[in-house]
Amino acid sequence: MSPTPAKPGGTRIPSRRTVLRGAFTAAVVTGTAGALLPLLDRDPAAADRPAPAPGPGSGSGSRATTEEFAEMYRGREIRGTATVVVPAGAPADDRVAVAAEPVTDIRIDGRPLHVMRRADGTYLSDVRHYESYPTLLETARAAVDELGTARLAPPAAHHM
Repeated sequence: MSPTPAKPGGTRIPSRRTVLRGAFTAAVVTGTAGALLPLLDRDPAAADRPAPAPGPGSGSGSRATTEEFAEMYRGREIRGTATVVVPAGAPADDRVAVAAEPVTDIRIDGRPLHVMRRADGTYLSDVRHYESYPTLLETARAAVDELGTARLAPPAAHHM
């Protein structure tokens, strides 16, 4: 059995294995190029700019942006903060701040509400985990709506 049969004109037909190997190689090269493009597509002038001075309240040369809110909503006290810490020396554009994971602390009547950030930048909570919200305040309000008159359970003790 010949691995590549010949056509009547004497030319060889590539085997299925050869075609699949070529397609796989092309897919790997394309995927790698797509993954490396953001790293290679940087503004060279941005690398020459000095890093901005650290903001107030940021430690060890890092910048921090903070969102804070406190309000009474349907008779419940909602307080929250979100702090995004951007490493020192990071470019001064918005892409780094968006990519950085915020540290959140939301409390309803003094009890912590666990909030998670989704890949698209929206938030969801343990109370309303099937629906996401664009801001932390809207996430906390939705949790209050869902809780009604119930209170958040105290945080579970971690046992090792």
